[in-house]
Amino acid sequence: MRIEQIRAVPTVSGFFFDDQRAIKAGATQDGFAYDGDPVTPGFDEIREAGEALTVELELADGSVATGDCCAVQYSGAGGRDPLFRAETYRPVVEGAVASALRGRDATEFAENAAIVEELPAERPTDYGEADDGDDRGQLHTAVRYGVSQALLDAAALAERRTMTETLADALGTTPATEPVPVFGQSGDDRYGNAEKMMTKGVPVLPHGLFNSVEKLGEDGEGLREYVDWLATRAVELGPDGYEPTIHVDVYGVLGDVLGAPYDRAAVTDYFATLAEAAGPFDVQVEGPMDAGGREEQIHDMAELRDGLASAGVDVDIVADEWCNTFEDVRAFVDAGAADLVQVKTPDLGGVQRSAEAVRYCEGTDTRAYLGGTCNETVTSARTCAHVALATDAAQTLAKPGMGFDEGFMVVTNEMRRALARMRPTPEATADD
Repeated sequence: MRIEQIRAVPTVSGFFFDDQRAIKAGATQDGFAYDGDPVTPGFDEIREAGEALTVELELADGSVATGDCCAVQYSGAGGRDPLFRAETYRPVVEGAVASALRGRDATEFAENAAIVEELPAERPTDYGEADDGDDRGQLHTAVRYGVSQALLDAAALAERRTMTETLADALGTTPATEPVPVFGQSGDDRYGNAEKMMTKGVPVLPHGLFNSVEKLGEDGEGLREYVDWLATRAVELGPDGYEPTIHVDVYGVLGDVLGAPYDRAAVTDYFATLAEAAGPFDVQVEGPMDAGGREEQIHDMAELRDGLASAGVDVDIVADEWCNTFEDVRAFVDAGAADLVQVKTPDLGGVQRSAEAVRYCEGTDTRAYLGGTCNETVTSARTCAHVALATDAAQTLAKPGMGFDEGFMVVTNEMRRALARMRPTPEATADD
């Protein structure tokens, strides 16, 4: 089945682009917006409407496969690619990408995705002479992400199978037989949305969005009190036998509060108070510090992890900042610097790269969390549900958006539908 045409359509994403550096530097919130000037190159405002670029591949039989190019909320931070503008990258997709893929066999997903990964970067004209650090050798990660989604959809359509089965065959994996645990994210409505998650029995919750000292507390007391509240409320609202994992993201701010070295008693004692506050539930802390570079971050994360182990503190730490590419994931895993690594799907490029990163964790003492961002789309979220199933990841993110319910519905339902299609029908079982 040939790929005949490639179109790119500017669309909207599920949330916003935020200048993380400006926010962490003290920008104050004014309603939903932020006061102050942006710091990260490419931003005109600290908070800007999110954008996506829908890629459509028309196949020889007239069917159309889709994927969405989109980028993380905190673009340009922590070693990530610069801010993504849909109109800027539209001619890249309809030009170099289309030329490389037009006429190719849609069933050759692995080969087609590899071609896109190897295409050279085209510097976007919108950045002009700005010092944006955009000296990458590959296409923007958002472009590779969206095009690979469309290629996976095209292969599955041509083969009349689920994307899970197509990707599992390309990877040589055995897909999960049950839905992967879903991680809900609350946004700033960390109480109301958390209660929604508990009522629905979400396996991992609530993210919490502790991205400033104001929210975390000068001594971390805000986070500790929140974890205590979560543990109490989960028992009150959750279904019978509910045992959620408490996963909070602190965006490196905890490092600003506690300071290095991270294996000293003052730090491990604080984490012990989080474990105590969580009661019977497991605790995961994402992005405990932001060291400003990958090697420094690995050192600090490993130091904290070793310190917690030596002190017998049962809190897992999750790598996010400076863990963006497949090579980054491999470096964190090889160094034993995290209990979980977030595979932040838009930052890995093609979805096959995210799948490979999850697989790299197999046989190690580091688990893979297939993450992403609230700033994605329904299309990219549905595709990632298949990546989670194909690789049997430890957990996967509810996305897009920050309302929780919608993203949880999208990801959960896609996994359930895929698993239902992959199971033998009652009629087929009876015939056997």
